[in-house]
Amino acid sequence: MTGHQTHIVIAGGGTAGWMAAALLSSFGQRGYRVTLVESEEIGTVGVGEATIPQINLYNQALGIDEDEFVRATQATYKLGIEFVDWSHLGSRYMHAFGDIGRDIGIVPFQHYWHRARQLGVADELGHYSLNEIAARDGRMQRGPLKTTDVVPAMPYAFHFDAMLYAAYLRRFAEERGVERIEGKIADVPLDGESGDVIALVLDDGRSIGGDLFIDCSGFRGLLIEGALATGYDDWSNYLPANRAMAVPCASGGAPNPYTRSTARMAGWQWRIPLQHRIGNGYVFCDAFTTHDEVRETLLANLDGEAQAEPRLLRFVTGRRRKCWNRNVVALGLASGFMEPLESTSIHLIQAGLSRLIKMLPEGRIPTAVIDEYNRQTALEYESIRDFLVLHYKATTRDDTPFWRHCAAMPIPDSLAHKIELFREAGHIFRTSDDLFTEVGWLQVLVGQGIEPAAHHPLADSVEPGDLASYMETWESLMRREAKQMPTHTQFLHSHGAAQTA
Repeated sequence: MTGHQTHIVIAGGGTAGWMAAALLSSFGQRGYRVTLVESEEIGTVGVGEATIPQINLYNQALGIDEDEFVRATQATYKLGIEFVDWSHLGSRYMHAFGDIGRDIGIVPFQHYWHRARQLGVADELGHYSLNEIAARDGRMQRGPLKTTDVVPAMPYAFHFDAMLYAAYLRRFAEERGVERIEGKIADVPLDGESGDVIALVLDDGRSIGGDLFIDCSGFRGLLIEGALATGYDDWSNYLPANRAMAVPCASGGAPNPYTRSTARMAGWQWRIPLQHRIGNGYVFCDAFTTHDEVRETLLANLDGEAQAEPRLLRFVTGRRRKCWNRNVVALGLASGFMEPLESTSIHLIQAGLSRLIKMLPEGRIPTAVIDEYNRQTALEYESIRDFLVLHYKATTRDDTPFWRHCAAMPIPDSLAHKIELFREAGHIFRTSDDLFTEVGWLQVLVGQGIEPAAHHPLADSVEPGDLASYMETWESLMRREAKQMPTHTQFLHSHGAAQTA
C-alpha cells in the first residue's frame, strides 16, 4: 500500500458499514480514501436497537449533537436492563449502568452490603444504584448531579431505530467525502501471490479495487469467510439459542428509560421502547420449541398492536477465528454474533473500529499488528460470552427442558472461576479485557441468586449501627437526586423529541 493514497473499501452498509464509514471519514485529509459498496436490494438485520454507555464515546468522536441524534433516530434514553423471570419465575432485577454505593477504603461496597444484609440493615442491591432508582421511577437527566457533589454523573445509553441510525451516519459520512457505490458484490478475487483481496467485483462487471477492505456484509461474511475461508468458532455449547423472531408494535404509553428482558419457555423476549414504537423479539433455541409457539408467545406479550409480520432470524453464536485476516477486517455480524441479551452488538462494532483506528496501517500491514488486533478482539468476545452464559447457567429454573439443559450445560473455565470466587469469598475481579465492570458482574451474580458465603474481614470493622446509617444515608442520597429529575418523557420533549406527523 506504499506510494499512493490508501483506499479503504467497505463491503456492505447497515449499522456496521456506516459506523465504519462515518468514523473513517475524518481521515480524508490524512492520505486515506473511503468507499462503501452496498445494494438497496439486500436487507439488513435491524435488531441492535439497544446500546450501552460506550456509544456516547463514538458519537462524541464524530462531534454529533446529541439532541439532533436523538431526534433523527427516534431514540429514547436507557439507564439499564431489567431481567424478569431469569433467576426463578417471579424474580426481577436490573443490571443498571453506573456505580452502586461507594467503596470504603480498599474494600468494595458489596462486602459491606453483604454484611449489612446479614445484619438485616440493608435493602435490595438496586436501592443503592442511582440509575436503577431513576429508571424504575421513569426519570432521566444528564450532566452533574443537582443535590450532591459526591456522586458522579449518571451514565446512560440509548434505544434507537438502527435503520434510522444507519441513514443518519450515511448522511454524515457522505458529507465528509465518503463515496457510496450502489451494487451487488458478485466476486471477490484474491492476489495469487499474497492471498490478499484485490477488489470487489459487482454483478454489472465493475471492479472496486482497494488496499484495506472492511467486511460488513452480515452473517454471510462475503470477504472474511466467502473469499478467505477464515473459519468460525461455534459457541452453541455455551449459548444454545440459535433463532430470533422480531416484531415492532405500537407504543403502549410513556417509554421506560430501560430495556427489558423476560425469560420465556425456550429463551427470552426483549422489549426496547423507542419514541415511535416498541421493538420486540424472542431469542430461542429451536430444539426446544417450534416457530409457531414462539410466534404465539411473542404476539401475546406485546404492549400494542403488531406493526408487521414477525420476522425470523437464524444465527450461530460465536466469532470468526480471525476478525482481521490478510487485508480484510470483519465488523458487525461478519465478525461474529453474540445474542443481544446485554446490548453488546453495536458496541462490538464500535470496539472493532476503535482497535482498527489505533492500528490503522500506512503501507504494508505488519503481521504483528494483525495478530494483536485478533488477540484483543478474541479476549473481548470471550469476556462477553462468559457474561451472557452467566445469565443462563446461574438459575434455579427447571420448569422447561430448555432451562434444565442450561443448568446442566458446561461453562467456560474462566466463568466457572469467576462464579466460584464470588460464591466462596464475595470477590469480583476484572481484567483489562473485560467489557463489564465489577458492579455489572455483581448485579447479575446477585440477581441470578448467587449468594457469597463470606465477605471481606475488614467489613466487620464497622459497627452495626454505623453500617445501618451508612446504608440508609446512601439510599437517601440516591432517592433525593432521582426525585428532582424530570420524567423521561419530559426530558425527551426538551432534548430530542422527534417530529410527529
